[in-house]
Amino acid sequence: MIRIAETKYGKVEGLPAADPRVTAFKGIPFAAPPVGENRWRPPQPLAPWEGVYKAYQFGPISFQDTPGLGTDIYCREWHVDPEIPVSEDSLYLNIWTNAKSTQEKLPVLVWIYGGAFQWGYTAEMEFDGERIARRGVVVVTIAYRLGAFGFLTHPELTETQPEAPGNFGLLDQQAGLRWVKENIAAFGGDPENITLAGQSAGGASVLTQITSDTNRGYIDKAIILSGMFRSPYHEDPFITPKNVEEAQQNGADFFEYLGVKTLDEARKLDAATIRDKYAKFRETHPMFAAVVDHTMVVGNPLQRFANGEGLPIPVMAGHTMDEFKDYLCFEERQEKEVDAGSLKDLTDAAFKAAEGNVEKEAKVLLGDDAEKFLTFEEAASSDGTGYGGVNVIELGVKSAFMAKQKKTAEPCYFYQFDVDIPGEDNPGSFHSVDLWFFFETLAKCSRPYVGRHYDIARQMCNYWCNFIKTGDPNGNDIDGSPMERWEPYTEAGRAGVRFTGHGVEKLDRETPFKSFLEEYIIRTKF
Repeated sequence: MIRIAETKYGKVEGLPAADPRVTAFKGIPFAAPPVGENRWRPPQPLAPWEGVYKAYQFGPISFQDTPGLGTDIYCREWHVDPEIPVSEDSLYLNIWTNAKSTQEKLPVLVWIYGGAFQWGYTAEMEFDGERIARRGVVVVTIAYRLGAFGFLTHPELTETQPEAPGNFGLLDQQAGLRWVKENIAAFGGDPENITLAGQSAGGASVLTQITSDTNRGYIDKAIILSGMFRSPYHEDPFITPKNVEEAQQNGADFFEYLGVKTLDEARKLDAATIRDKYAKFRETHPMFAAVVDHTMVVGNPLQRFANGEGLPIPVMAGHTMDEFKDYLCFEERQEKEVDAGSLKDLTDAAFKAAEGNVEKEAKVLLGDDAEKFLTFEEAASSDGTGYGGVNVIELGVKSAFMAKQKKTAEPCYFYQFDVDIPGEDNPGSFHSVDLWFFFETLAKCSRPYVGRHYDIARQMCNYWCNFIKTGDPNGNDIDGSPMERWEPYTEAGRAGVRFTGHGVEKLDRETPFKSFLEEYIIRTKF
């Protein structure tokens, strides 16, 4: 086993994982600490060290709200430790490898965590890379700056460092990728076979990285979990990156909120002060996120992907069934219009008025396509929340896949996650829950999972690792039996797989309503 690795910056020593055939290296620095004068600057080169660096524990997490203090599902699920170390000095990565020598050239997975660009860290329980490493994949998880530290834009930044006026968190991810390319062979990994993967904001980060020409030669495959957003009805003001010239006013307002006038003054503030002030600031102002900086990010990443402007690589992407729904017309909006209570209690006349509001909103939002839209049953009926309900990630993935394949030939693989999740809260297939399954870390979760859940987690991890190795998810299960065939998603085939609590189901068709909306998105949004 590789317990000591020789990087270009010095030697690092890891420890045996729970399975001693795997070595875990934790808390390896990949850039200089982004503190002091390096705050709000691109990640700076790492200084070499003498001796052997003891990579025994995770580095401190990036500055963010203290984990584990809330009552939401994510605090109950994995943000459970309010005592976890936090620091502005947070640019560290972790590696799991089962290589016995540096000559093995194993495929590499580089993972980017999610959390709306405000929260998240590599030490989350579900991101343990051991189960993937046991399958012959070197796993790397990368930290990056968040919130006001990672995504601030400001007029003074635009003036003094126009090549990097923001997107510091994305640049951290890129620096981690560069480090992996340069050093992963020392851990038995193949620098010519790197898969970049992430979920939610991490998935959106992957989409951004693979549509940036600055990453050519660094990424060979991509996995995007719940990270491709596209509603047919509304533009998401957070996910769709603003131009830096537009976004920097928010940074100017933040400096005023902090009580500083210059970048130099802001760089001298205590990090905890910035974190705490930002938590209050974002209650009344937009959160800081990725922007079009005209260097690394030159346009809307989803549009670039759909137009074939990304890296020519295989991509896997999908969604959980119960996340991110959007509607043409929400019931509460209709209730206000007709001055009534619940739609279930409306009189015939009032219900007709509500229907009229659906028609009116369809014409406003969909224009000439409204007439066709209103012929579908889904547009004329409510699921209790609103009319024309759709999963915006499902539509984002499918429409982008179809549009891209009119331009380029690389395979795209689509999945749905529809597993029954146990627990008294009856959470459904909620956003992020599939992470326990893809990483096959269910045993770390407090939910009462049973054997069939472990079976589907094993198969999901198998598909993942096959794709990481070859760009094709197909292969055999642990007993040698072939898993359900997973075909690429094309306009003709609409293929994919649905992961359920009772096995893997093949997808091979689309509903007329979704087909209409996907084609509408391709025509009008891309």
